[in-house]
Amino acid sequence: MLTARSGNTATLLLDGRVLVAGGQGNTSGSVSSAELYDPATGAWTATSEMHHPRAWAKATLVANGKVLVVSGDCYFDAPSDGPEPGSGSAELYDPVTETWTSAGGALDGCSDHAITLLADGRVLVTGGSTGIPDGSSWTAQLYDPVTGEWIATGHMISDHHAHTATLLNDGTVLVAGGGSGMGPYDSVELYDPLTGTWSATSHMAVARANHAAVLLPDGRVLVAGGDSMTGPAPTEIYDPLTKSWTTTGPMATALSRHTATLLPDGRVLVAGLSGELYDPLTGTWSNTAPMIEASYFSTATLLNNGTVLVVGTGTALAQVFDPS
Repeated sequence: MLTARSGNTATLLLDGRVLVAGGQGNTSGSVSSAELYDPATGAWTATSEMHHPRAWAKATLVANGKVLVVSGDCYFDAPSDGPEPGSGSAELYDPVTETWTSAGGALDGCSDHAITLLADGRVLVTGGSTGIPDGSSWTAQLYDPVTGEWIATGHMISDHHAHTATLLNDGTVLVAGGGSGMGPYDSVELYDPLTGTWSATSHMAVARANHAAVLLPDGRVLVAGGDSMTGPAPTEIYDPLTKSWTTTGPMATALSRHTATLLPDGRVLVAGLSGELYDPLTGTWSNTAPMIEASYFSTATLLNNGTVLVVGTGTALAQVFDPS
C-alpha cells in the first residue's frame, strides 16, 4: 500500500476495486488517508482523505454504491487528551467523484463497535468502547442512506464491545459475545429490524470477545476464536431454527482479532497469526500455506475473482490468498 496502517477499514466497491481508509500509521496517531486497490492491475492509487483521522472505525457499502465509515477511536493517547475530532461521527465516500461528505452521527461507541447492512438497505451500528475506562455502549442506532438520518433503535440487553453482529437469512441480526470492563460475555441477543426490538437467545458455551463470525451457506453462523477467560475458545455454530449452539472442530491456533471470510466454495478462511480453512461439510479445520506476514487488526476482503485481499498488518504489505 501507499501507507503503512493497521486498524483500517477495507470495502469492496461496485466496480471491483477496494477502498482502504484510515487506521493507525507508523506513529501512534490515527490517519485520515485513503487509497484504492485495483485487482485487475494489482496497483494502489491514492484517493481523497477523510475529513477526520479514524482508527478502529467500521465501514460498509450502501445501496447507492457509496461507502459509509462510522466513527473510530474516541480519544488520543488518553482520555485526558480529549476526544478525537471524528469521534462519534460518520462519513460517506463517493467512488465516482472520489470525495468524502459528512454523514452525521452522534454515536457513543467509537471503537470495537459492529456495523451490519440490513436487508432493507439501512445500516445497524451496535455497541462499542466509549473511551471511558472500561466503558461499553448499550446503544444501537440505524442509518438510513436514503434520508441520511440516524435514529436510535432500542438499547441492547447487555453492553457490548469487541462483539460480532451477523445478518441472518430471516433479516434479524445475531449479536454474540464481546465484553465490558467485567470481561468477555457468553450472552447472545437478536435484533428484529421490523419491530426495532431486542430479545435474548441461548448463550454460547464460552464467553469470548475479539472473535470472528460468518454466516454459512446453510444459514447457520460460525463463531471462531477470540479472547476467553478460560483459555482457547472452541469453535461454535449457532442454528437460527433451533436457536441453539453446538461446538465443532477446533482451530489449530488460538486466534484473536482475526478475520473470517466466506469463500465461493462454502469454506471459511480465517486469517490472523496464521491462516486456516473451515469446511462446514466435515466440521474440520485445515491449515493454509503460511501467510507472507501474520496479520493482527487487519482486514480481509473477498474480491470478485474469488481471492481474498488481506491488508492492515501495521506495515504497507498487501497479500492475496488464492483458495484454488
